[in-house]
Amino acid sequence: MARTRFRSDAGLTARMTSVMFLLGAVFVALVVILMFVLPAAWTPIIAIIGVGIAWGQWYFSDTVAMKGMRAREVTPEQAPELHQMIDRLCALADMPKPRVGVADIKVPNAFATGRSPERSVVCVTTGILGMLTADEMEAVLAHELSHVAHRDVTVMTIASTAGIVAGMLTRGAQYGAWFGGGRRDNNNAGGLPIWLVVLLVSLVVYAISFFLTRLLSRYRELCADRSGAYLTMKPRALASALQKISGGMNAIPNADLRHASTLNAFFIAPAIKGVSLSQLTSTHPSLEQRLEQLAKIEAELGRPVDGVDGPPA
Repeated sequence: MARTRFRSDAGLTARMTSVMFLLGAVFVALVVILMFVLPAAWTPIIAIIGVGIAWGQWYFSDTVAMKGMRAREVTPEQAPELHQMIDRLCALADMPKPRVGVADIKVPNAFATGRSPERSVVCVTTGILGMLTADEMEAVLAHELSHVAHRDVTVMTIASTAGIVAGMLTRGAQYGAWFGGGRRDNNNAGGLPIWLVVLLVSLVVYAISFFLTRLLSRYRELCADRSGAYLTMKPRALASALQKISGGMNAIPNADLRHASTLNAFFIAPAIKGVSLSQLTSTHPSLEQRLEQLAKIEAELGRPVDGVDGPPA
């Protein structure tokens, strides 16, 4: 993690480290199995291609995300208030200032991406600009800057490598194109066609990687909420912003939400209406879980929490 003034959380860090360790173990297991099942020449080629795809996603993450949202970079003259907020937060956090972008869409949201703090961008949508107060917008930006400072794009790219390789193998094995189809002379020791063995192993690895990366993503969001709230010392402002953003999704046409949903993993809140069908497959913690954490921080900072009377005068 980059050295900044964002406050760390030992418990969340331990859980994220455990998930990363499990993802690494899954990737190693996949490579070992492939070494035994496939011809020796195939394993390094597949691994290199998979890692290359992951590297490309990481290296061009800012460009891809900005183009995907049709966002544009804005100057201090074009968006003075936005730049002033980010200038102040970067000074508080002792971190390099990222580029600033605006996406001209109605979906109220914000995201940050980039391969390093020096090569990153924080982007907000026009839908969120007219919705939040200054304190709420600052809280959202602090959340996004936490992602930049903690190099979350790099973390999630590394975490997704096993899933990328497994996905490649699954597609190839479905057609049997890489492994000679179902020919009798292309069997493994158990009598099953190699393509079928690879397909089954890849599906299992992809499923495990899918759920673990979603779990890691939820931890990263909680960490960003916590870090951003402590940086601004206004957890209630972030809680209010999250409620407004989540509620604002209900007014957005489904077509706009579908377009924006491709970047759900980057957004401060997923571009969906209502509640996610399953917490296991969600890239974000539930709104209730996030509000509960922010309420605890509010109480820790010595401020009254909504619905709870303060100490007697």
